[in-house]
Amino acid sequence: MKKVVKFGGSSLASAEQFAKVGKIIRADEQRRYVVPSAPGKRNSKDTKVTDMLYACYALVEEEKEFRVPLMKIKERYDSIINGLNLKLSLDEEFKKIAENFKQKAGVDYAASRGEYLNGIIMANYLGYEFIDAAEVIFFDEDGNFDANKTDEVLSKRLEKTKSAVVPGFYGALPDGTVKTFSRGGSDITGSIVAKAVHASVYENWTDVSGFLVADPRIIENPQTIKTITYRELRELSYMGASVLHEDAVFPVRKAGIPINIRNTNAPEDEGTWIVESTCQASAFTITGIAGKKGFVSVNIDKDMMNSEVGFGRKVLQAFEENDISFEHMPSGIDTMTVFVHQAEFEGKEQQVISSIHRLAKPDTIDLEGNLALIAVVGRGMKSTRGTAGRIFSALAHANINVKMIDQGSSELNIIIGVSNNDFENAIKAIYDIFVLTQI
Repeated sequence: MKKVVKFGGSSLASAEQFAKVGKIIRADEQRRYVVPSAPGKRNSKDTKVTDMLYACYALVEEEKEFRVPLMKIKERYDSIINGLNLKLSLDEEFKKIAENFKQKAGVDYAASRGEYLNGIIMANYLGYEFIDAAEVIFFDEDGNFDANKTDEVLSKRLEKTKSAVVPGFYGALPDGTVKTFSRGGSDITGSIVAKAVHASVYENWTDVSGFLVADPRIIENPQTIKTITYRELRELSYMGASVLHEDAVFPVRKAGIPINIRNTNAPEDEGTWIVESTCQASAFTITGIAGKKGFVSVNIDKDMMNSEVGFGRKVLQAFEENDISFEHMPSGIDTMTVFVHQAEFEGKEQQVISSIHRLAKPDTIDLEGNLALIAVVGRGMKSTRGTAGRIFSALAHANINVKMIDQGSSELNIIIGVSNNDFENAIKAIYDIFVLTQI
């Protein structure tokens, strides 16, 4: 049995946090492969090392002196090394970084050094082998992740390694140039390593005890989700609720490896399990609530629309011609509504209206902006009658006008449209009716 453990920046921000991480890893001999992020903030006024590296390299590109900021970054690492009483020096590494900066090694190289250096410290601290991610994680010439080559090389390398540290966030292009994933990419690295070693579980350690049913900025002390399926996670993540990089799901999902979101500062908490499927009933009818503000509804009316073949295609063609993607598209017999991002739509609204008239010849088009979409997600909804009715009842009781409701055929989620001004109160009302009443 092998476990891959990934630790986020807040978990590795200081020597004190490193010590917590070391205790967690040593508490379970199955935790053999470690993926560290770069040091995060030590307090609210602090700066993440990755951001310090971006700022430092910006000076390089502007042909300005960068050594003082680079030494401040070195001080962050030295404070961790000294705090852990390690016999380790990063002097040569920083000389090499300074030289590569002068040679304009690139912003991806600069950003990746945060994880790279933290990986060296972590390997030294644990007595594990250090494996540079640039040697085992690959991108193609177009900058796309090369999953097949990575899995082949990484599997062979780790097959011979009992325990190792592989820094997150980056890999290499075919010519050896360092290439990073998008921000939060250490989650992806952890998933890739878990797939390569056929791990029994991928533990992702952060500063929260798993996924929460709702946004804690809106709901005070929301309940933690104990088990969530990949499909539920995708629905909620799309609406902005996530403590995990979305792309981190795919490698382990294909391999059938569960993810366990854990809290470094509360290791006794079980956290949230992310699984492909489960027969376990969720604690509540719903699994989670998430949402976003800033949408526009484009309401299109035309008599006998339902009998006109190709009408929907013509309407969507108008959005495609203007390079605008749509979010949801509820429809009736003579009406069709397309929800789009307001920021993306506002500058092109008249072109879109003109295109719809030209292509679909509707009777009327009406726009309504400043709308929010809320996703109520849960595998328990499929077997529970009256879920939509309870949502309507809760929102009506809170004096919230529902602009739209759309339920997917999988019965896994219900999307509700409300005014931006009603967004927070709508989430509170839905949380109250489905969670608070069941506690």
